[in-house]
Amino acid sequence: MISPVQRIAHLGARVRRNISGLGAFVRLSAGILARSAVALRRPGLIIQQIHFIGNYSLLIIAVSGLFVGFVLGLQGYYTLNRYGSEEALGLLVALSLTRELGPVVTALLFAGRAGTSLTAEIGLMKAGEQISAMEVMAVDPIRRVLTPRFWGGFIAMPILAAVFSMVGIIGGWIVGVLLIGIDAGAFWSQMQGGVDVVNDVLNGVIKSLVFGTAVTLIALHAGWTAKATPEGVSRATTRTVVTGSLVVLGLDFLLTALMFST
Repeated sequence: MISPVQRIAHLGARVRRNISGLGAFVRLSAGILARSAVALRRPGLIIQQIHFIGNYSLLIIAVSGLFVGFVLGLQGYYTLNRYGSEEALGLLVALSLTRELGPVVTALLFAGRAGTSLTAEIGLMKAGEQISAMEVMAVDPIRRVLTPRFWGGFIAMPILAAVFSMVGIIGGWIVGVLLIGIDAGAFWSQMQGGVDVVNDVLNGVIKSLVFGTAVTLIALHAGWTAKATPEGVSRATTRTVVTGSLVVLGLDFLLTALMFST
């Protein structure tokens, strides 16, 4: 039977490991940002990562956005129909996507698709001793491997969120106008009159940038600290999805409270 003293010791050891892990994450993030100026001088590496991260995630983002738009169109119509405000369906769909669902759902899909891919790629590079080989050849692996991937995720995330919102609005239009029969002019005019570029669209872009930064750094740290074994890489990819999703939801609450509290 474990004594109370041993329980306290185990708890203290776990807290110390978590604090140590947080410190390692901050140090790695600071190292990536400190090497960004050098990495930006080679835009080819960043463009390659934007293609790898963004283009390969585009299909799942677009399909998910379309079906989210379908659901928003149906649920929004059923709700607005109670109050005789069906013409505001376009405004409801646009605000829901630009403010919340576009950045948040895209970030969650981004963590599951691109985040796990980055973690597994870096973890396999460690397992194959490619990182060690770079260090032997006096090549900084953080500057050569991690920094281009960070900027690729940072740039790709808001683009994917914009695609998600755009396709979602089209999905809401298909359900509301083509299937249900809402007036198309009222659908678009309510949307154009009610969506503000600064308060709605720009805040959504800021959210997507913050989410992209957080998820990409979490994925890179998980791959960088993964054990060089198949089991270690699999655990690191799982940790990326879980931690990234929770961080996105927590940051969404904080950003929403700051942006839309007034």
